[in-house]
Amino acid sequence: MISIVAESPLGPDLDLLMARHTADMHADTPPDSIHMMDAGQLAVPAVSFFVMRDNGVPVGMGAFKRIDDTHAEIKSMHILVEARGRGLSKRMLSHLVDEARASGLRRLSLETGIQPTFVAARALYEKAGFILCPPFEGYSEDPNSIFLTITL
Repeated sequence: MISIVAESPLGPDLDLLMARHTADMHADTPPDSIHMMDAGQLAVPAVSFFVMRDNGVPVGMGAFKRIDDTHAEIKSMHILVEARGRGLSKRMLSHLVDEARASGLRRLSLETGIQPTFVAARALYEKAGFILCPPFEGYSEDPNSIFLTITL
């Protein structure tokens, strides 16, 4: 049974998720182009953090960070590799979009890489309706990044 619930990113059983996410972000991205947040950075009031569990075992996570009253950025979306191929990434993205909309947000944006590691993620976001946009809040042009947004 799959569940997605708001939790603390500092949960004691989330170490594997955090470690795998960190490893993926560092796999083929130059250090100056890595924009991930660690568990401590995600544990702030401006971030809504969700854990996906399969029969109680954490298999995925996703978050959004408020930029202002109407706009947020998707952060730290990750599904464990052994749980992929079951539509869980799509389910997590839908959950984040629904939660953002329910929170009164009108726009969700994200930064992702151009490297091969991110091909599937970019396809997922584009299929969900995200479109290219210029860099937003705190970002600048980066040859290793693309920026996507969706109006809710």
